Amino acid sequence: MHVLEAFKHEETFSQMIMSDKLLATGYVIILGMGITFIALVLIWWITVLMSKTIQTIEAKNAIVEVKPQVAQPISAAIVNTDDDEELIAVISAAIAASLNTSMENFKVTNIRRLSDSTPTWGKIGRSDVMNARF
Repeated sequence: MHVLEAFKHEETFSQMIMSDKLLATGYVIILGMGITFIALVLIWWITVLMSKTIQTIEAKNAIVEVKPQVAQPISAAIVNTDDDEELIAVISAAIAASLNTSMENFKVTNIRRLSDSTPTWGKIGRSDVMNARF
């Protein structure tokens, strides 16, 4: 009689020696863990299959989104060099207004244009914030 056959009957179980009981217990543990592992692998496979199915359905029904156009930043605007004095006056007034002081307290000696290294997502974010205020 096989060890598992003797394990399932109460009268034969009491007659088994300790090593046979441990061996049968080991078989039951391995069998239970094996079945559980196989069931979990099947659940995982079914989940992956369902996920791929849903993704293909969503890909077919996807709405094409139009990306908003990014306005040209102010720092890249073309400025006429004939109006340098006017540009300096405007920049000086802006600096004075941001510092809450008058234009006599400082002197603009040099103006140079800096390249805009803001990534596209940052420019779009700024544009969205400014457009939301109107």
